[in-house]
Amino acid sequence: MARPDMSVNLLIPGAADDTAAALGQWLLHLSAERGLSPKTLEAYGRDVRAFLAFMAEHLGGAVSLGAMDGLQPRDVRAFMARRRGDGLDPRSIGRALAAVRSFARFLEREGRGRMAAFAAVRTPKAGKRLPRPLAVSAARAVSSVDARTHDDAADWVIARDAAVLALLYGSGLRISEALGLRQKDAPPPESDGQITVLGKGGKMRQVPVIRTVARAIADYRRLCPWTLGAEDALFVGVKGGPLSPRIIQLAMERLRGALGLPETATPHALRHSFATHLLGRGGDLRSIQELLGHASLSTTQIYTEVDTAALLRVYESTHPRA
Repeated sequence: MARPDMSVNLLIPGAADDTAAALGQWLLHLSAERGLSPKTLEAYGRDVRAFLAFMAEHLGGAVSLGAMDGLQPRDVRAFMARRRGDGLDPRSIGRALAAVRSFARFLEREGRGRMAAFAAVRTPKAGKRLPRPLAVSAARAVSSVDARTHDDAADWVIARDAAVLALLYGSGLRISEALGLRQKDAPPPESDGQITVLGKGGKMRQVPVIRTVARAIADYRRLCPWTLGAEDALFVGVKGGPLSPRIIQLAMERLRGALGLPETATPHALRHSFATHLLGRGGDLRSIQELLGHASLSTTQIYTEVDTAALLRVYESTHPRA
């Protein structure tokens, strides 16, 4: 993927020549020294350009480095207020402020002024983001990967991806937990069973594996062309090494297109779906906490808000007095 244009002679609306040159140098620094991805660089540059365009309007002229040095906290807050008026949520405003602060810190390190105004402004507090589970029917469809999501893939690769996604939804695992399993951890194929999972913080827990998921894992192992020992990874890539999470993320992206699912349908959304669907069927929070491996019950309680929000949507769309 090509890097964005970061030449020092960029034409930046609202920026004086010295500021435009400094912006190009900052982006080059982020690329070369910090190795940021092209998409991240593009987002950082977009946020800072929006800031400079606003400041040019706010101050009544192109923004030079001297003007940047003279900014007051009230000027930065005015930019944040404009972004709120544009419809950005606190999380997006916070991201934009972080990009502008990074640029300001770069200018300070380069001896081009003191940018105290940016440090004096608080980052807006982001509201709590609720998990976005899939509908039961969608989660079941995702767990049945087929050739629609794989161009000329081997049968064992299709079976592997189906087994991983079925495990994420059927047992509520994080993707790192599923891909951390070993051959010796595979459940018995013809019965409900349990597996031991290494979770966050090195904590071990037992999670159930229903028969359909166990059978999917067994089908994958039967088709897998690699000879693997007990300590080898349960799920392997096409060269026989441990499977990368990115492969499962790509499989999920293809499924979104094939099944018409929203962008929020990610591998981690299957874990959210596991918890939300259990709660909706009468599961108690303590049990769900143990199954998910949450250290605190308060982390699990967010799923009660998801369930309540879903009930309210049904009420508002169907009740005659709503």
